[in-house]
Amino acid sequence: MAAPDLPAAIQEFIDATNAGDTERFVATFTDDAYLNDWGREFHGPDGIRSWNETDNIGMKSHFDLVSVEPGDGPDAYTVTIKVTSNRFNGTGPFKFDLRGGKVASLVLS
Repeated sequence: MAAPDLPAAIQEFIDATNAGDTERFVATFTDDAYLNDWGREFHGPDGIRSWNETDNIGMKSHFDLVSVEPGDGPDAYTVTIKVTSNRFNGTGPFKFDLRGGKVASLVLS
């Protein structure tokens, strides 16, 4: 089975991070978004903004796409991303659930 194309919402998530654009990054998520980073949970735009400051753009993250695979549902994807930042450096899975062209859920584990 061929890997799916990278959805626009996930490409924008990567591009906004790499551009260091917090407003653009937060806008990639739904209003009721859920983010789980190794058990730390964040909800909605305020939660996403908080995580972004402590773990993403605030740490000068840069994302390089490694691969994209279909996830468990129709709008679910497991995207392997290489991260370089002032906090975390490594490669790992980002599990996305999309809704309405935005990120509804993101789990990092």
